[in-house]
Amino acid sequence: MKIALDAMGGDAAPETPVAGAVRAARELPVELILVGQREAIEQQLASYSKRPANLSILHAPEVIGMEESPVASIRKKRESSINIGVGLLKERKVDAFISAGNTGAVVSASTLLVGLLPGVERPGIAALLPGVKGDTFLIDVGANIDPRPIHLVQYALMGEAYVRCILGKTRPTVGLLNVGEEEGKGTDVSKETYGMLEGSGLNFVGNVEGRDIFSGEFDVIVCDGFAGNVALKTAESLAHAISVLLKRSLAMSPITRMGAWLAHDAFAQLRKEIDYAERGGAPLLGVDGVSIIAHGASSGKAIKNAIRVAYESVRHELNRNMVDAVALYAQRAASKSA
Repeated sequence: MKIALDAMGGDAAPETPVAGAVRAARELPVELILVGQREAIEQQLASYSKRPANLSILHAPEVIGMEESPVASIRKKRESSINIGVGLLKERKVDAFISAGNTGAVVSASTLLVGLLPGVERPGIAALLPGVKGDTFLIDVGANIDPRPIHLVQYALMGEAYVRCILGKTRPTVGLLNVGEEEGKGTDVSKETYGMLEGSGLNFVGNVEGRDIFSGEFDVIVCDGFAGNVALKTAESLAHAISVLLKRSLAMSPITRMGAWLAHDAFAQLRKEIDYAERGGAPLLGVDGVSIIAHGASSGKAIKNAIRVAYESVRHELNRNMVDAVALYAQRAASKSA
């Protein structure tokens, strides 16, 4: 299995992408191709005493910045690490591509260059979020802010396939993010989507509210990219705020500092559970290849886990399972309308 990694993507590139790649190359049975400016990558690799044999470099002289226009940048910077990496995916020279760079550019390049899976109309970015009773797969978190009902249904189908194939749940529950649990709540798009999900064959449990995202009671929650992105960014901000406020409170007196010392292991476990680095990257579902979007602030650990997500997606033939799910739904819908 071959996986390409954008070595120039992220806030601390190429240091953290290289660090993650070295760790992944040592732990996973894959061939990794670091795509980016060769000299800068070589400088980072020089700091490691032993370079993994399953790690190589493909030179890409240009870099797409985080603030650049996605569509314009992939057209103008054809020699960028994102364009060249996605090009490898398009030509089937690699099985997956990963980047912690400009999210819009990765989505645009993957959609325009690689194309979509048969039957899929729009790609969606998914995020695996921690919950009280287990993880929840939230889709979409930013790719499509104005979806039609069929797009949301396809997100549900692809999300269910991911949780079933990658996470091993036999019949995942699927909920639709809304402003209330009642069937008649929400916009016209939400109401129409609700009806379509009821007849989808999925284990659809109805509308869910924002408070349910971290309850862990639902395996897949479907929403438009606007609401999903707000929810994701709010969660990231809240996790940071809780950490700061907790440290401040625990430092108020000798007694609270002693309590913090005694609860050190519990706090360490909490940090691990809410750390995005543990879950790796967010898969861009629906494109005709495995494309993983990592957080711009990813550490080496997060990059390594993003590579693991890509590896598991390829190994479990995720795309084939998603195509089958979308095709089966289309057949059912056609038979009902006949």
